[in-house]
Amino acid sequence: MSLDGRELRNALGRFATGVTVVTAVSDKGQALGMTANSFSSVSLDPPLVLWSLQNNSDVYETFSRPQHYAINVLSSEQQAYSNQYARKGQHVLEEAHYRLGKYGAPIIRHALATFECELYATHEAGDHLIIIGRVTEMHQRPTGEPLLFYCGRYRELH
Repeated sequence: MSLDGRELRNALGRFATGVTVVTAVSDKGQALGMTANSFSSVSLDPPLVLWSLQNNSDVYETFSRPQHYAINVLSSEQQAYSNQYARKGQHVLEEAHYRLGKYGAPIIRHALATFECELYATHEAGDHLIIIGRVTEMHQRPTGEPLLFYCGRYRELH
């Protein structure tokens, strides 16, 4: 059976997700961010999380092998961040959007949750690289609503 790529993408879009901005520092010392909704918990012991990076990403070199990085779960008020850091060539973080975490990874201010990670493993999988990180620090905001994505659009909880 051959699957139509557009139909597969539409069917996968029926799974509602949160939205994250993954952040790291480039070899040149630039704080970079990229929007990703391919985030998942892997293990509690040890504490592992994963996300997937497209092989043709314009920031592949930075995000495919960072020693330390952060996964920032966006709030509904941060939709503009999601849009901004999803665009090719728009990955340099604005200084007002972040602070540096304990291990040097940028942390998005006012995110619902942030997981500071050290690289644990990577796995090639089709047109993506699966990146598994060991959570070394985490931060939570006690209030706020999540930024959700479903069927190609942002959504809200009702």
